[in-house]
Amino acid sequence: MALIELQIQPGIDKQNTTKGAENRWIDSDNIRFRYGLPEKVGGWSSLVNESIVGVVRSQHPFLDISGNRYVALGTDKFLLLYFEGQLYDISPFDSSRQQTSCTLATTDDSTSVTITTGSAHGLAAEDIILLDSVTLPSGTGLSASNFEDKTFMVVTVPSATTFTITSTAAAGATVSTGGSTTVEFFTKVGPQKQTYGYGWGVGPWGGTVSTAATSTINEGAEFANNDTTLTLTSGTAFPSSGTIAIGTELITYTGKSTNNLTGLTRGALGTSAAAHADGATVTDASDFSGWGTALPANQTTLEPGLWSLDNFGEVLVATIANGETFTWNPSAASRLSVRASKSTTNFSTSNNPTASRITLISPTTRHLIHFGTETTIGTTSTQDDMFIRFSVQEDINTFTPTSTNTAGTLRLQDGTKIMGALKAKESILVFTDNALYTMKYIGSPFYFGVEQVGTNCGLIGRNAAVEVDGIAYWMSTKGFLLYDGTVKTLPCAVEDEVFDNLDKTKGQQVSAGLNNLFSEIVWWYPADSDFNNKGVSYNYAESANVPGGVWALSTESRSSWMDAKIYERPYATKFNTSGTGTFPVVQGQVGLGQTKYFQHEIGTDQVNEDGTVTTVTSNIKSYDYDLQAQGGPGEKFVSVSRFIPDFKNLNGNANVTLSVKRFPSQTETSSTNSPFTITSATTKKDTRARGRYVSVQIANTAANESWRYGTLMLDVKPDGGR
Repeated sequence: MALIELQIQPGIDKQNTTKGAENRWIDSDNIRFRYGLPEKVGGWSSLVNESIVGVVRSQHPFLDISGNRYVALGTDKFLLLYFEGQLYDISPFDSSRQQTSCTLATTDDSTSVTITTGSAHGLAAEDIILLDSVTLPSGTGLSASNFEDKTFMVVTVPSATTFTITSTAAAGATVSTGGSTTVEFFTKVGPQKQTYGYGWGVGPWGGTVSTAATSTINEGAEFANNDTTLTLTSGTAFPSSGTIAIGTELITYTGKSTNNLTGLTRGALGTSAAAHADGATVTDASDFSGWGTALPANQTTLEPGLWSLDNFGEVLVATIANGETFTWNPSAASRLSVRASKSTTNFSTSNNPTASRITLISPTTRHLIHFGTETTIGTTSTQDDMFIRFSVQEDINTFTPTSTNTAGTLRLQDGTKIMGALKAKESILVFTDNALYTMKYIGSPFYFGVEQVGTNCGLIGRNAAVEVDGIAYWMSTKGFLLYDGTVKTLPCAVEDEVFDNLDKTKGQQVSAGLNNLFSEIVWWYPADSDFNNKGVSYNYAESANVPGGVWALSTESRSSWMDAKIYERPYATKFNTSGTGTFPVVQGQVGLGQTKYFQHEIGTDQVNEDGTVTTVTSNIKSYDYDLQAQGGPGEKFVSVSRFIPDFKNLNGNANVTLSVKRFPSQTETSSTNSPFTITSATTKKDTRARGRYVSVQIANTAANESWRYGTLMLDVKPDGGR
């Protein structure tokens, strides 16, 4: 008998067959490679006792001048702060939309409450509002405390001036209207997920635009398929002529008289005329794009709600993607109860562009830079996705260039839109969907200059790039790349596994994270899913001498990641689309999902916000090791009678499975007694396995287990002919 060692290189190889991946691991989950050896990743523990409403896709740590630590968290609905174990809501209100003297209506034994506004509210289902100065109509059986200073999700939008919410208690009577309340509108961030496609089959056709006015048919009878006038419950918010959508039918009209639309053309833009019930929803479709035509995909992209987060000294600067910029000052009185605003004292952003894709503060000169912004400040229709505008140095609210200031503008050429911007060692890296530019401060008279350093290397999403030690790493739609002065393709032995399953239409949801403690970069991405559900990691410190690089795969997902900076360990967020968040408290929420906030690299498992523990399992599987060489090339089968496990670290148990097969294409068979339970005291395990090829799998299935695997030694001998 001969005792042989299986020496396996670090990293997963999914490009080859299980036999062709000679001397490599071929699959993994929740493992990393350290010092060339595979080990289970560290555990994670909830940072707070609540879960967050919606999906978090941005985190930014910063300090105030007193040394207090904060993390800003941007969701698809809110802007939050994490401050020493607690969450705080600092979401900005859209003060321009505030409505006062709104009335309320209730229905007996129902929690549904209808609010009527004085003018068009522009709300859509799942928008967030807050009620203030509430006076209820008499006889409802409810208390003002059920509504006062509470946050609600809009449930339905019956018309341009009405919407419904869900009360905390059922009404005791039907009251048609009355009372009074002020409605505060949370500033809209964006959709929870990215939608991307061609023509009217995606976006406006199958759903709604969040600001589109709606009403209902008020004919008193069915609206027939050949009627050329239409009476609405309210026509206030509809233009004098345009297009409406009822069900799957588009209708153009040429005139409006109060609530009556006239000059109707039925079944417009390739749709079919149909009869519609009285009370059916009518949506203003005048501003929708792509009706009846197959547009290029990039014209119908609805990007998800995203934030750019940075700090100007101690002041948080927060920009909604394709929206406005707000600030929050930690030195303000009662700071944790103050909302981010465009009018923060001494840090106003009232003169900033109102539509920008990305913002950041330049690292050395402290300019506020807007990427993909307006050519005319304050006019959103002039937003140019390739246009850059920067403020006066040390002044985040002055953008008009003069001969005596340092404000200015630039425009990039290669690509259709700026996808991301990253602070690097000596410059700012600006990614478009096709190219990479460096942006550097060059002084008077232009102040910033750009140089194109790469093409056909576009970024897949704004959060899909990281920088470490002067080198940038990012995911494109075609592969992984790095920039160290030259753009290079990153060798990737799991490329097919990632990019064959990646939903490239949701690239803005991809999240990259740096875990510097373990020399890892991790990309979490949606694999045939609406949300991130897979992860792939790259060890940049151990990849130099390994063909294809040191990569690992995971079925864990994160929507955002923050490396250990002001805190000792990385912080990350995990989104569950079917969960219900508890912070902020949103009355009547349905379908908003839930994000959990974790501290990573602590313990061995997942500790939830309620203190319960979810086991973190892990596994890694090797290539098919060719045993034939031990008994003659192809002449003999080989048997394995025992193996000697070798673990560098082992806490609890590890399960080791030996599997054998005769031919590479055959389904493998576990050896006798597999899986074997291995402890730190295990010296050897006896087994009976016979075949040409053997593979090994190491896994853990229970809580409080961790391991680092070393070398497997097998006792083999020839065992019969073919």
